[in-house]
Amino acid sequence: MELVVALGLIVFKVALLIAILLLLPLPLTWLERKIAGHMQQRMGPMRVGWHGLLQPVADGIKLLTKEDHIPAEADRFLFKLAPILALAPPFVVFAAIPFGETVSVLGNEITLYISNLNVALLFVFAVIGLEVYGVIFGGWAANSKYAVLGSLRTCAQMISYEIPMGFAVIGVVMLAQSMSLLDIVRAQSDVWNVVYQPIGFFVFFVAGLAEAQRIPFDLAEAEGDLGAGFHTEYSGIRFALFMVSEYVVMVLVSVLTVILFFGGWNGVLIPLPPLLWFLLKVAFFIYLFMWFRFTFPRYRYDQLMAIGWKVLLPLSLANIIISGVVFS
Repeated sequence: MELVVALGLIVFKVALLIAILLLLPLPLTWLERKIAGHMQQRMGPMRVGWHGLLQPVADGIKLLTKEDHIPAEADRFLFKLAPILALAPPFVVFAAIPFGETVSVLGNEITLYISNLNVALLFVFAVIGLEVYGVIFGGWAANSKYAVLGSLRTCAQMISYEIPMGFAVIGVVMLAQSMSLLDIVRAQSDVWNVVYQPIGFFVFFVAGLAEAQRIPFDLAEAEGDLGAGFHTEYSGIRFALFMVSEYVVMVLVSVLTVILFFGGWNGVLIPLPPLLWFLLKVAFFIYLFMWFRFTFPRYRYDQLMAIGWKVLLPLSLANIIISGVVFS
């Protein structure tokens, strides 16, 4: 009986997590457009619902009912597979993400995570790296010059920034003496890692912007010269899957930043529930993503590559050496 209850709880957690991640782009798109509007001294969405609150629902209905167009010369199998490959890895990664320790429900202790992997950090980087295949297949299968250029840019960009991003967390692993995300958060109960690892945080967050393909690192989707890049030929629900993937990756990078460098659910001064502390920190970094999008100009591609290889990589290596000397 206990095994059945445990399996049922796991299934419930997975279903709840998938539902939240699928629905999360709805409020985030509205919020992003509102932030853009206020930064640019305009109103943002106002027509559908109070202050445009139902605009994401209207956009969702439009995408679901829009014609699913596939170019005549496209590789139909890869064209259909690409959005799934882009969406699946970020969802799978969340199986190893903890949102807290435990909560008591009707006298029963329920953990706020699906799985506590002892190599969770390694699992996260291994799985999220698979996302690039969806983008590459989408650009290649469309048989469009602009889409292919966008996918090639993405491949080079993600490889360039995954390396310093991985190196940036080695100092965190040194401090926690573990790759378990739970252990990393517990090790920050007194002092957050950002105090000891400011360089690691800077490298990780900037590389995260590039991994999420957000401005100023959205060269894979540069509308001005690629017409939208790798998903130029996509429409309807397949286009929506790419957009959902982008928002889920943005949330994932924000969550990892909080867990690795800002104490996870550990709070300071104000006695708030741990889960609320965690959500407030994640919301702050999501806001930073949106703020940067409407503040900084897009880099040229040569500048983007130079930042990855000539700035972030040396900084991440220097951080490893300094951390090894100081914490050994």
